[in-house]
Parts: sequence; C-alpha cells; structure tokens
Amino acid sequence: MEHHPDILALREQAERATSTTRGQGVEALGVMCGLFLAISPWVVGYASALGFLASGVVISNLILGLGYAWLMAGYGAFERTHARAYAALGIGIWTIVAPWATVGNEAVNRVIWTNVIVGGLMTCLALAAAGLAMTGAPTGLMRRGK
Repeated sequence: MEHHPDILALREQAERATSTTRGQGVEALGVMCGLFLAISPWVVGYASALGFLASGVVISNLILGLGYAWLMAGYGAFERTHARAYAALGIGIWTIVAPWATVGNEAVNRVIWTNVIVGGLMTCLALAAAGLAMTGAPTGLMRRGK
C-alpha cells in the first residue's frame, strides 16, 4: 500500500505545498501564533487577574496554544496535512469563542481582545494551510535545490 500511485501522488503534493515560501510562511506564523496563545495569559497579564487554576480560559489557551503550534509545526511532515489544518481551524475558532464560553461575563477586555485577534489569525492560517494542502502549491515558488 505504501507504494500505491495515489499515496505517492499525495506525498508529492504535500511536499510541493510545504516546500514553498508561502507554505513555510504559513507554518512559521502558525507556530508563532500557537506559542503566543500559550503564553498570552502571562504576557498580556490576565493569568494573575483571573487566577491560574480558577480560569478555564488560561488553561484553554495554554493547552490549545501548544496543540496548535504542534499541529502547524508538523504541517509538512505527514501526508494528511489537510486533516491537521482542519484540526487547527477548530482550535482557532474555539480560541475566539473561549473567553465567553469559559469565563463568561467576567472576561476582561484583555482576554477578549487577545483571544479574538490571535484566534482570527489562527483561523486564517489554518484555512491557508488547508488550501495549500488541498490544492498543492504553485511550482514557481519552490525552494532552491528542489
């Protein structure tokens, strides 16, 4: 099964998509957004205001930020990049909704703005990754030596 022509074509398409400047940019920005989301409760300063263990949004941002970074970092490593991109899309959408779903009316503006902006970026990057994975990338943007 490993040498089936369809599997080989999918691998080639995934390699084409991830070896472009656009694919590498989407991957790098996705990793950076995920890592920022993971540390945002402490960088933006709402972890202490809400209490680390008392706030679901702090734990949600930490776990899902690391998960998003992991998904986007492995974007080009496997043939099923479209499935990883859709999982990252779900995380991006949840990030936007999380302040209201986990904290409710007690959400401070810093939490809401951070999650909406980062979640919007994450959603856009996941859609870009899904588009690159599904259509492949134009061959004109290939890295040198490929």
